[in-house]
Parts: sequence; C-alpha cells; structure tokens
Amino acid sequence: MQSVGAAWLMTSLTSNPFYIALIQTASALPFFLLALPAGSIADIFDRRKLLLGAEAWMFVIATVLTVATIAGWMTPWLLLILTLGLAMGDAAEAPAWRAIFPDLVSKDDLPAALALNGVEFNLARAVGPGLGGLVVAVVGVSAAFGFNAVSFLGVFAVLLKWKKPARTMGKVPNETFRGAMSAAIRYVRYSPGIRVLLLRSAILIFFTSSFWALLPTAARSLSRSPIAYGLLLGFFGTGAVLGAALLQRIRSRLTTEKLLSISTATFAAVTLSLALLHSQIVLCLLMLIGGAAWTTLMSLFNIMVQELAPDWVRARVLAVYLFVFQGSVALGSTLWGYVALRTDIHAALTIASVGTGVCLLLPALLKLPNTAVDLNSWDHWIKPTMLEEPAPDQGPVLVIVKYVIDPSKAEEFLHQMYEYQRVRRRDGAISWGIFFDTEAPDVYMESFKVDSWAEHERQHERFTMADREIEERVLGFALQPVEIKHYIYAPEIRPS
Repeated sequence: MQSVGAAWLMTSLTSNPFYIALIQTASALPFFLLALPAGSIADIFDRRKLLLGAEAWMFVIATVLTVATIAGWMTPWLLLILTLGLAMGDAAEAPAWRAIFPDLVSKDDLPAALALNGVEFNLARAVGPGLGGLVVAVVGVSAAFGFNAVSFLGVFAVLLKWKKPARTMGKVPNETFRGAMSAAIRYVRYSPGIRVLLLRSAILIFFTSSFWALLPTAARSLSRSPIAYGLLLGFFGTGAVLGAALLQRIRSRLTTEKLLSISTATFAAVTLSLALLHSQIVLCLLMLIGGAAWTTLMSLFNIMVQELAPDWVRARVLAVYLFVFQGSVALGSTLWGYVALRTDIHAALTIASVGTGVCLLLPALLKLPNTAVDLNSWDHWIKPTMLEEPAPDQGPVLVIVKYVIDPSKAEEFLHQMYEYQRVRRRDGAISWGIFFDTEAPDVYMESFKVDSWAEHERQHERFTMADREIEERVLGFALQPVEIKHYIYAPEIRPS
C-alpha cells in the first residue's frame, strides 16, 4: 500500500518519468549504502534489538509522511527524502530478518521456510496494491501512508513477544565492527560460488529493475485512476504467490539452472508486453505470469546464498547480496528513468527486455555453484603447547606449517596448496605464502598471517566439513606428520 501510494503520489506531483523512477532508486539506495554495516551488526549484536530499533524508526518516518501529506506540504523532493528514510530502516533490519530463519527452523526445512516466507510476502503484495489503489482512489493517499505507519506497531508487538533462542557463544570474544566488516568482504572475495551468484544476480537485476521503475508511468498511461496501478501490482503479487507455492514441486523436477533460464525468459517477455500492449485486462493476466517468474528468480538466488553461508557470517553474506542486489536496482532504476526521459517509456522497456533476454547466455560464462555442501564447523585443530596463553588482541600472528613431501609430486602438491590458500584467506588470513627449502627439496613451508590471536582461534571455528576434503588432499602428500609453529609479533620495548 505504501509503494502504491508513494508511486502514485509522485505521478500526481510531476509527469517527469525520471522523478517517478527515482522513487525506486530512493527505495533501493539505502540497501546499497547500509546493508553491509547492518549485516555486520546483525552478526555481532542482538538481532532482536536491532529489529525493534529499525521498526521504531520506520514508524516515526511513516507517521511524518502521513502528516506531511495531510497538511499539503508534500513536494517531489520531500517525498523522495521520506521514501529514502523508510528504506533506511528497511535496509538496517533486512540482513537480520533473513538471518533469523535458522533460529526458527532446521537446516532441512530452510528452503521450504524461505519459500513460505515468499508466499507470505507475495500474498501481501497481491492484496496490498489492489487495496492500496482502492484506498487512494476513495479516501486519499494519506490514508495508505497512515495504514502503513500503524502496521509497524503490529510487527513491533510480535518482536517483543518472540522469545529468541540464546546464541551459542564461541570460545573467543565477539568480533569488532571493523573486523566483522573485513571478515565479510574477505569471505565473499574468497568464495567463488558466492561471487558467481552475486555477479549473475547483479546483471539480471540491472535489466529487470526497469519493470519496477517504469511500471507507475506505464500504469498512468493506461488509466488516470490509481486502481489500475493497484490491479497490475495485485495480479503480479497473486502470480508471485502461485509461483512460490509451486516452487518446491518444480525444483524437484527441474535443475536450478533450467528453472532460472525459464523464469528469466518469461520475465523478459512480460517486460516487453508492458512496452507494446495497451490493454489493461491482457496486461493484468500477463502480470500473473510475471509475478510467478519474478518470485522464482528471487527465491532461487536467496536460497542459494543462504545455503552457501555458514552461521557465523550468514547475515553479512546476505547483506553483501542485498548490497549488490539493491545497488543494481538503484543504478538500473536511475538509468532506465533517464532513458525513458530521453526517448519514451516504451523504448526504455523494450531495450531492457532485450537485455533481460541476453542474460540467458550467462550460464555459459558463469555456471551456478553446487550448494549441497556441509557448512557445519569442523574444529579439529590440536591446541598448541604454549608457556603462556596469548591475550586475544595480541598480534599479528604468524603461523608456519612444515610439509615433507615426495619431490616428484611437488607440482600436484603446489596446485592443491594454492586451492587451500583460498580457505586460509577466507577464514581470516591477511597474507599467505608457500616456500620451498633450498637445502632440502622435499621440505615446503606454508606461512600465513592473521590479525590477532583471537582471530586465529576464530579460524579454527570457521573451518567447515566441506573444507575437510581439500585439507585431506593436502595432507595426503605429507610423508610425515606436519609441524605447526605459532609466532606473535614482538613490538619494540624501549629501555626505561
């Protein structure tokens, strides 16, 4: 209802398609700016408190939006600023919302729970826009904003009542905010599967964002009544509900890659129909198909990202996904609005639909990763013998691992070590290297450096069962047990 009200109010304040498209940009930009910090906060602090704070913020902004509209103070720029403020609250809580699912259901039930969440979300999108259009037409846009403000109180009450399970405390202190941010970027950088998902979703969303950015203007050209816009979104949401309901059954019959391709082609066709057709009835029916395709695309990407992120970094990986996703929306919405301004809305939608269709070539270049991996922790490290336990913040820490191997297998050993490097860096190493002994051709030394002793201990907790295979391949070359040494940076001590 809020989305319909804001988009329709902007079409009433100005006929400039660029300003209308900026509504979508204002809704997406905060995710681009705040998602990663919010994800880091969600992984280190109490997620329930973060959600309560964000809901309170959005209630205040929604109330100001309602009052300003009733008082007649609204301008295009004020509407954009308040829309931006609402989206800031949404961006702050989004990683935490997505990360609490494993607290609610088991890992086996996670895909079904996410699909059910998609049904709930799209059911609201099916009912809300049509109801919003009716409210705007009969009572006024301020009523839609008012209902939105009141709705935050309901969410607030649910969060207060929810008894969140206690989080399992690790053996080392919580990460700092800066360290958590660095760990998130490092984890994504050294996780090839996640990088592929991010790149594919970014390219696809850049083109599909045209649909959301230009739909209000297209609806306005069909009818001067907000009910028409509400009906288009309502049918789209209904299709999304049907798509989410059938997703689990379809996933068992088709590969994820094939399902993504079908959904991409379908959404490209629906976007093109929005550019070429002028029948509201036909477009409403096509919106059903478009909604099913859209929810399939979003659900599949979301499920795959969740399945590739272990618990300790899940909220941050989801935040990076939101950062990339909403960054593409913000950039795409702005660009497609400008293209519509310089040409017309039909040309912009046609170009974007062709671009969406071209995304069907992506599987040949960026193959989807295998998500059937065991991300449970495998902390099998032997605690080193030390004269004194280092303080958690002591560091940097240098770790040296000595391997004695068969020199004839050195090439294959080095290949596996450079694969192993990715795990070391992903889990905390800030530098890594492998060296051979000039006096003993069968001896190799692996070295890596970690910021602090606490961060090195976190490395042990971050090692997963899925990493076990690559470690066993590396250790399979060792002719004798590996030797591990730990060194801590020694700062200068000036004589008194």
